[in-house]
Amino acid sequence: MNNENLDNKKIMISTFPVRELNITRGNGVYLYDDKGNKYLDLMTNIGVSILGHNCKAINSAITDQLSKISNIHWSFHNKVREKAAAKLISITPKNLNRIYFGNSGAEAVEAAIKFSMIYSGRRKIISAKLGYHGKTLATLSATTSSPKYRKPFLPLIPGFEQIRFNDEEELKETVNKDTAALILEPIQGESGIKLATKQYLKAARDICNDTETVLIFDEVQTGFRTGHWTASELYNVEPDIICLSKGIANGLAMSATLTTEEIAETVGKSVHSSTFGGNPLVCAASLATINYIEQNNLLSHSKEIGSYFMSELNNLDSPLIRDVRGAGLMIGLDLKKKSSEYLKKLQEKGIIAAPASSTVLRFLPPLIIQKEHVDRTVEELNNIL
Repeated sequence: MNNENLDNKKIMISTFPVRELNITRGNGVYLYDDKGNKYLDLMTNIGVSILGHNCKAINSAITDQLSKISNIHWSFHNKVREKAAAKLISITPKNLNRIYFGNSGAEAVEAAIKFSMIYSGRRKIISAKLGYHGKTLATLSATTSSPKYRKPFLPLIPGFEQIRFNDEEELKETVNKDTAALILEPIQGESGIKLATKQYLKAARDICNDTETVLIFDEVQTGFRTGHWTASELYNVEPDIICLSKGIANGLAMSATLTTEEIAETVGKSVHSSTFGGNPLVCAASLATINYIEQNNLLSHSKEIGSYFMSELNNLDSPLIRDVRGAGLMIGLDLKKKSSEYLKKLQEKGIIAAPASSTVLRFLPPLIIQKEHVDRTVEELNNIL
């Protein structure tokens, strides 16, 4: 087979719609294709490349670690892994002081579900309708953002139940002494950037306390992105478990499941593990990512630029716009028509955004985005809409 003429459609298992762009490199907030065209990246691989592309500080940390060792099994100590663990614990809620490393958001949630079952001795898991938690069989059992994800695998794992998002009464009616865990996204990303109310998450915390139910926050997408390290800070609610992934290593495959001491102490040896989880290479990238965010005040920048972005979107005068929602640099522009046509038009103008549900343009830009990039995006949206 001639490697110069490989047909992607013939060799890859097609699990995503393909945009027909051959991306060859990235730099800062931009991507470049094989024809030399430049694209403003407001998708960042669905929120993964949180510092943009080709960041010298991250590249240096990765290269330095690669020259030493890239992976070492959990049965050995490793200082880089331990430093990354301590750093992540220091920037997340104070009650979470133990950590498990995996490779993806779904793995982080899978671990959270299993840890909750072990800790509680129960099997019922409650999630919110239209939530997204991953596509492994367990995480898919908690995911209802789209029927097409679930339909081929029905019936799924028993014991999973969905309730209406932001409905306090249904929380009270459903979460009880038989519930192992309640898992919620503080902001539902996949279904259209839908924010939980502060009252709802506070009620969830109170109900979980009363019923001794584990409260899990799936912050795979919200982590590092809302102007806070975690959205739990935004809501001032401490969960019992937080799941992180996507941006925590600026593009390298990494996830973290953080728990309370009480939950961690019930997890026995070998009941859950990951061959690649917490390898020194991704831990070095995560440490460099967190340090870069701190040194450049990118959390406060995210609040400021995100507020500006949303304000400018709200100023757009188009009958096609239903709503603008978001926090920090996690923003959705909800249209009264399907978004695919407008995503394509934006791409033709050199701007890449992501879909969410069928009608939302989802913007997950790198934290280094500036007002000039927002202005250009809003100008093109004004023309398109």
